[in-house]
Amino acid sequence: MLCVETLATELIGPVSLTVGVGDCAVITGPSGSGKSLLMRAIADLDPNTGQVRLGQQKRDQMPAWQWRQRVAMVPAETGWWTDRVRDHFDLAHDPLPMLEALDLAPALDWEVSRLSTGERQRLGLVRALCRNPQAVLLDEPTAALDPAATERAEALIRDVIARGVPAVIVTHDPAQSARLNAHRYRMDKGRLTPDPGK
Repeated sequence: MLCVETLATELIGPVSLTVGVGDCAVITGPSGSGKSLLMRAIADLDPNTGQVRLGQQKRDQMPAWQWRQRVAMVPAETGWWTDRVRDHFDLAHDPLPMLEALDLAPALDWEVSRLSTGERQRLGLVRALCRNPQAVLLDEPTAALDPAATERAEALIRDVIARGVPAVIVTHDPAQSARLNAHRYRMDKGRLTPDPGK
């Protein structure tokens, strides 16, 4: 269970959110409403107050790098720091099954410079998920994907959730929450509220 209690920064909050084992929370809202800032705050990438727990593990009781190994965040624009895709993966955690599921089996041998935005998104997703995090934060994971690639990515995300991993997903796709059987929330002006949908 991922539990966020009165989390706040200068621009958002306080926000409280609980995502149970094997559950998914989808957050929608207008651009600039604080969705990505919330994800960064949960991942402890920006200064914030409040409490975040993963099960009984409190975020402030461990170094930030350990927290981020347990709670993996995939930003909307993934980072790449060397020329080869392979260099960005810890091959002790075999990424090939996930790469195959996303139709990217040969990608480890590619140059980063040849990657499309959608390929970067999918590879960033695999890079995070193949290390078996205990919770995931996904910021617009399918925004640059066509319908077929979106379907494959969502199938992979559903598989991870089905293994008991709590997921928080930011999206502008109004139908994504239904496809992922997710609880819906809306972010507006830095505040998070349940969204019953239409």
